[in-house]
Amino acid sequence: MGCVLAIAVVLPVVGGPAFALPALPATPAVPSGSPGAGEPAATLLPPLPVRLGEGNPCTGASGRTATGAAWSQTALGLSRAQRISRGGGVTVAVVDTGVSTRVPSLSGRVETAGAAAEDCVGHGTFAAGLIAAAPVKGSGITGVAPQARILALPGTDDRGVPSVERVAAGIRTAADRGARVIYVGQVLRTGKAELTAAVAHATRRDALVVAPAAPDAVPRGEQGPDGEMPRGPYWPAAAPGALAVVDFGPGGVRQQNAPPAHEPDLSAPGDEMVSVGPAGPGHYIGSGASLAAAGVAGTAALVRAYHPDLTAAEVTRRLLDTAYPSDTPRLDPYAALSLVQDRAKPSVREPAPAHMPAPADPTPHNRSLAIAAVGLATVLLLAALAAVIPRGRTRTWRPPTTP
Repeated sequence: MGCVLAIAVVLPVVGGPAFALPALPATPAVPSGSPGAGEPAATLLPPLPVRLGEGNPCTGASGRTATGAAWSQTALGLSRAQRISRGGGVTVAVVDTGVSTRVPSLSGRVETAGAAAEDCVGHGTFAAGLIAAAPVKGSGITGVAPQARILALPGTDDRGVPSVERVAAGIRTAADRGARVIYVGQVLRTGKAELTAAVAHATRRDALVVAPAAPDAVPRGEQGPDGEMPRGPYWPAAAPGALAVVDFGPGGVRQQNAPPAHEPDLSAPGDEMVSVGPAGPGHYIGSGASLAAAGVAGTAALVRAYHPDLTAAEVTRRLLDTAYPSDTPRLDPYAALSLVQDRAKPSVREPAPAHMPAPADPTPHNRSLAIAAVGLATVLLLAALAAVIPRGRTRTWRPPTTP
């Protein structure tokens, strides 16, 4: 049966920027001496496949290498953020098409389970590079958390087609094996019950699930009769506890004709992204919400490495609270790491009510007045007697005669 080959191509970005980005080349240039040297790498790097049709060969090594930093690295401020944390000690699970162990920038930091040791499509390896690729000689491309470890689990078949069963099993296994961040690179329109339960399972084990809020591309068979795009919800991003992510490009907006996102929590660079292929040091270019989700997963690894006492829910809150204000808040790794923030919002303590002293008992006061009055009266009486008695004696106590 024939399948349509869906390719993540670079489309022009239209519309004004939602916020100002540095005036840098959209993507790095290829090395001098290479074919097409000096031209933007976006026109030279091969596009990353989303899926492979039956009979198509697996994605091989790219013959192009980008030397400078990608626009997304600058937009996220990774040079500053990585001075604080590089993700060491944190394992990020990649539930996707697999992750190759033959990539120099991921060497020694990839553990695989089951069929995830092979990545025919290349999408999982590309995402793992965005999350954790370390810089190598001759390339300026780096992942968000270049010291994090990768645990690869299969979420698709070898052609890149996901299934509810594979993705749910991948999330559960990742949580059981101690991954602190779980990246899911695929979206599904079915499987609400299974994937909601899988995310809940991960949450109970303190693992943060990050997933795209929109597909990277929509196969023709899933479009409406007039070519309209499906609008979700998409799973597992729509499950409670999952962090749903949408993409934007160098101009600050999504690509024209990008599939609609369903209720995203956070946005991150996801268009014209540069990362590694499934073999060798070469690079591919790709676009989509799944690639934005990889950047968020890498940032979560930075935060979990630097603040190991934070729970998954607290990491989510920190990423959202420190995001750049926009229609969909925009990821800011440096702010998420550097902001001094209490684990719990401080409670406002009401001032204690003022306590007035109880009124004094008036009895002693009245008694004092009475004693004073009696004393005064006694003095006056004695004074009067002192004046009257002598005169009375001289008159032998007779009243004076009338003149």
